[in-house]
Amino acid sequence: MMNDRVTLILLALLAPVASFLLIAAVPPLRRAGRPAAFVSFAAVLTSLASALRNWQLSGEGSEPIRAAWDWLPAQGGPLATMGVLIDPQSTLMLILVTLVATLVQIYSLEYLHTEPPGALGRYYAYQSLFVFSMMGVVIAPNLLQLFICWELVGVCSFLLIGFWYRKPEAARAALKAFWTTKAGDVGLLIGIVLLYRLAGTFDLLQLKHSIESHTFETAGLGLITFCLYLGAMGKSAQFPLHVWLPDAMEGPTPVSALIHAATMVTAGVYLLVRTEFLFRETPEVLALVAWIGAITALMAATLACVQTDIKRVLAYSTVSQLGYMMTAIGAGFAGAGFLHLLTHGVFKALLFLGAGAVIHAVHSNEMKDMGGLFKRMPQVAIVFIIGTLSLAGVPLFAGFASKEEVLGAVLAGGFMGPFLMLLTAAFLTAFYMFRVVFVVFFGPAKPAHAHADPHAHADAHGTGGDPGLAMSGPLWVLALSALAIGGYFTLHHAEAEFTSPAWLTPAAVTVALSGIFLAWLTYQRQTISADSLASAFGPIRRAALAKFWIDDIFEAIYRSGLLALARIIGWVDRYIVDGVLNVISAWTLDGGDVLRRIQTGRVGDYIFALAAGLVFLMLWMGGGF
Repeated sequence: MMNDRVTLILLALLAPVASFLLIAAVPPLRRAGRPAAFVSFAAVLTSLASALRNWQLSGEGSEPIRAAWDWLPAQGGPLATMGVLIDPQSTLMLILVTLVATLVQIYSLEYLHTEPPGALGRYYAYQSLFVFSMMGVVIAPNLLQLFICWELVGVCSFLLIGFWYRKPEAARAALKAFWTTKAGDVGLLIGIVLLYRLAGTFDLLQLKHSIESHTFETAGLGLITFCLYLGAMGKSAQFPLHVWLPDAMEGPTPVSALIHAATMVTAGVYLLVRTEFLFRETPEVLALVAWIGAITALMAATLACVQTDIKRVLAYSTVSQLGYMMTAIGAGFAGAGFLHLLTHGVFKALLFLGAGAVIHAVHSNEMKDMGGLFKRMPQVAIVFIIGTLSLAGVPLFAGFASKEEVLGAVLAGGFMGPFLMLLTAAFLTAFYMFRVVFVVFFGPAKPAHAHADPHAHADAHGTGGDPGLAMSGPLWVLALSALAIGGYFTLHHAEAEFTSPAWLTPAAVTVALSGIFLAWLTYQRQTISADSLASAFGPIRRAALAKFWIDDIFEAIYRSGLLALARIIGWVDRYIVDGVLNVISAWTLDGGDVLRRIQTGRVGDYIFALAAGLVFLMLWMGGGF
């Protein structure tokens, strides 16, 4: 049984990388476009089938399965191994990654059908490499292998965000995402190296056993877990390294659904879930994780309220929900954060793909160009509303149980400040998401809009109605999954690690319904003026429109700090380093010219020089000097 499961996981892992290598190595296949898409789709479907079969077999045994092979040999045992770690966390995460990847690849066939064949082939090559990289993070049995796949995920994100690289905005967004996440990755690498120096191993199970058996020296562990958290902070867009994620919406919408909603951005959360046994030993770092997570959740929810681009609303929503997950982990209940990761991956992918269908129809990302779409796009409207109810935390929908679990975890952990911030963020989430629903689907109908930028939408010739089966099919699969998950957790309460007060559920539901009601009064009934509401929060709104000046601070640091330092280093390099080397070089040339003159070519001169040298040595040895 163990060998069967290992074989399944290896098949799931290797199928996408084989697809990538095939598409990349066979130019005619890559340039053909759709054949490359079918190769990539066959690979990811194989991965999904293998992941589901592995989950089916997992019910017969709950013990983790670790299979590893020597990679870097060293005296006394291998320095590093490569392999797989199969446990309940990696099993569920694999299903999420492969399911969303499969649906996104189907969706992309219609969404990107106007792309040139070569560009489409490149897109599916990147998709295959990303799926392999993300699964590598999920099943890694040690931190070294995890870090290698972690960096591959970052490279794929850069390539996919900058897919339309001829657009300056897309190119800048890709670089911003790459360098911002790399800032955190440096911390992760330092943490992994320090942990190996402390424990002598990269292996996750060995580290966990050492902690549980109290054979692990925890001195300096606080610095190590903080460094690990820096890596998670960058990937999972935690304040202040959240600035890359909204700009990453310059990539195609299916990319946003896959990478920036369901998989890549949750890698940081998954890392902390994987290493929670280390963080338990450093409660001060856990407290920092909780507070930063709560600040991120509230700040991003506030920023989402002032966005007019539908994808940016969803981007800030993703940042906010990642803050929820981190706060639960920081409160000491990683299981609650992981549950919200899984449910969020389903309904947020649904929302992004639903937004893509709207953009596909109206040819604009701006909500001012949308309105009255419920009549024109009833299927998209229904599935989008299901995703919105899930995100708002309404009972019977996917996000309800996991959000309540997070709130209960934070309360049980004794973090009243973060709890109140998350409760406020929940109200804002319901408000800004139903603002989108009422404006886009039930607001006044807008005339057909043709956007000037062909990459602001995928199809400049859309019908303006519901999309075809390739796009609507994945939407319905995700919508029904959100309903099934919500119904299951509503009827079957999982056994929690803590006891929540009786008032928590009514409070959470009331907060969500209050946000929906305020959005209805403001944007549907217009009983409350949207302008008056904005004016009432004037200072906060102005700060939110400026993104709380965080991007400006980073730009100032770059211009005044890094560029100034670069200018100083450049001056030192040109005038000190190069100057000294040039002087020494000149002296060498001059010395060579002088010494060259003693080479006269006359034998008598050479005999005289030898005799003089011999006399000098005799006097030296005889003590004459």
